[in-house]
Amino acid sequence: MSLTKSLAADGSTFTIQIKGKFDFNLVQDFRAAYADIGDSSPKVIIDLRETEYMDSSALGMLLNMQKNLGSKVSGIRIANCRPQIKKILQISRFDKKFEID
Repeated sequence: MSLTKSLAADGSTFTIQIKGKFDFNLVQDFRAAYADIGDSSPKVIIDLRETEYMDSSALGMLLNMQKNLGSKVSGIRIANCRPQIKKILQISRFDKKFEID
């Protein structure tokens, strides 16, 4: 499992990509990834293209990120979900809190 982050050259998009398992083991890394997001109010994209597993702690991390970033960002999108991950997000009603594709 690993986590990478990147900020677009123009500062408009901040992407966090998670590979493997998105679970409690990523708490510190995930929190650190968005801690220094800056002042450019980027759109945040959580790229789950290579995420194979997600548990309830991952859902909590997403909610904490949303709460902590608040108005510092222009929006949060969860992108490239595999069908089983998308199902977890929908069952948890995250489609009401985040833009999901």
